[in-house]
Amino acid sequence: MRDRIPAVHMLVDLFMKWTQSAGGHRPDSTTVVPMTSTLPLAEALATGTVVLDGGMSNQLESAGHDLSDELWSARLLAERPEAITEAHLAYFLAGADVAITSSYQATFEGFAKRGIGREKATELLGRSVGLAQDATRLARTKGVTRPLYVAASVGPYGAMLADGSEYRGRYGLSVAELEAFHRPRVEVLAAAGPDALALETVPDADEAEALLRAVRGLGVPAWLSYSVAGDRTRAGQPLEEAFALAADVDEVVAVGVNCCVPEDVDGAIEIAARVTGKPVVVYPNSGETWDAEARAWAGRSSFAPEEVRGWRASGARLIGGCCRVGPGAISSIAGTLAAA
Repeated sequence: MRDRIPAVHMLVDLFMKWTQSAGGHRPDSTTVVPMTSTLPLAEALATGTVVLDGGMSNQLESAGHDLSDELWSARLLAERPEAITEAHLAYFLAGADVAITSSYQATFEGFAKRGIGREKATELLGRSVGLAQDATRLARTKGVTRPLYVAASVGPYGAMLADGSEYRGRYGLSVAELEAFHRPRVEVLAAAGPDALALETVPDADEAEALLRAVRGLGVPAWLSYSVAGDRTRAGQPLEEAFALAADVDEVVAVGVNCCVPEDVDGAIEIAARVTGKPVVVYPNSGETWDAEARAWAGRSSFAPEEVRGWRASGARLIGGCCRVGPGAISSIAGTLAAA
């Protein structure tokens, strides 16, 4: 593997590109960022740690919503959009800086199975971003003054299949076929104006390559996060190879892992930081295991918010939780990072 650009130079290049496109400027090391700043997300990663939200589905379920069908939380984009805004708001009030949209399982193909045409599906994908943006405005009315961001979720192909294959990968599709699947909704989500695209729960390096192709040239920063088992993707590729795909992609402002068990985070941070020189994103699940047949979580939680100190020390700059991690845990993460 050829030598990588040192991390500090990589960050400076990224920050300059995004701030020039936004008409802003990069603060020097003595700049104090105002609480009401609209600092671009890539630049915020240079000034400190950004707190992600927790699981959308568990927050909706705790509010009494049934998510048992194949569209999962995406069904509520059409049926109960206000519930999604309320879920985002709960995380902002708990201390999250970033809301990840409810578009993880929202695809043209998935909507078509439910009789939703392309025009309506396009509207619903855009709505997922708008609802999270609504939550940022509501948070302001509740006294939240820190910078808030919206990341549009782009889940893997397996999420559309709703059979648990997002934890396996290897769908039997080529990189070109996967790019053709992802590109249309990535373009719709980018056009809706999020602060970033969250290419998340990616189980397979082939799918990561397809997603990275799809985001090139869109003008929206993105992060890439794999679902992993130990030091490999769910499809079995070494993380060194998987992370290396994003190392030279200008659009990617962070790389890391999500929806893995907390015990796999430490090793992944070290590899991601070393291979790419970029900030690291981590948001594991609670430690429980998804049973695709029963469509339920099994096992016990091993998520400990106090672990985030070590994650940050190792290079993590976007930190939060995924499935089964709720506002209480996010509040603990935010408090721990603020006090450290």
